[in-house]
Amino acid sequence: MTPQATTTPGARLLNANDHTLIMIDYQSQMAFATKSISTTELRNNAGLVASAAAGFGVSTILTTVAEKSFSGPMFSEVTAPFPGTTLLDRTSMNTWEDEAVIAQVNAIGKGRIVLAGLWTSVCIVGPALSALDQGFEVYVITDASGDVSDEAHERAVSRMIQAGAQPITSLQYLLELQRDWARGETYDLTTGIARELGGAYGLGITYAKSMFGASESHAATA
Repeated sequence: MTPQATTTPGARLLNANDHTLIMIDYQSQMAFATKSISTTELRNNAGLVASAAAGFGVSTILTTVAEKSFSGPMFSEVTAPFPGTTLLDRTSMNTWEDEAVIAQVNAIGKGRIVLAGLWTSVCIVGPALSALDQGFEVYVITDASGDVSDEAHERAVSRMIQAGAQPITSLQYLLELQRDWARGETYDLTTGIARELGGAYGLGITYAKSMFGASESHAATA
């Protein structure tokens, strides 16, 4: 039988209310050894994710490891969109083995977990595999993390995909939360984040609006 198409969005698409974002260990000590992505791009992409989550009201957990004794403070690009938020500092490399983090995950009570963190093979693999084992859906923002080599990053991503995690990118995360340019209440938020942190795509938005007063939807503001 031929399936019947409808305008219903796919069940695997994310929206702002159906998941918990956990941002993990965006700290200087680990950034020094990250080679698979430039520190500039890593900070930019992490900031894009944080800004998107804060703007759309996504339930978000920020966590560090050994902040005061070894790893240093979390990137300001990640913390600035969440003023007043308490950072959960851990000793465990695997975020999912920290009682305070798990208590917050359970308090939020959502079955989808989106992960973004610094070292793919440590900060992300641990909680991704652990959450999958416990029945959570897991999404991993792969360009908001890096590792000591391209090989380390790619093997970590492959391992998580084989276990059932779904890879996405930082800009994809922002645009998936928006998903319809006619959503005027978040249109300026989305295009504003893209202009500031969306690279060449953001430049294109600035150009189109400046030169032609263009917008993606008749319902959106210029």
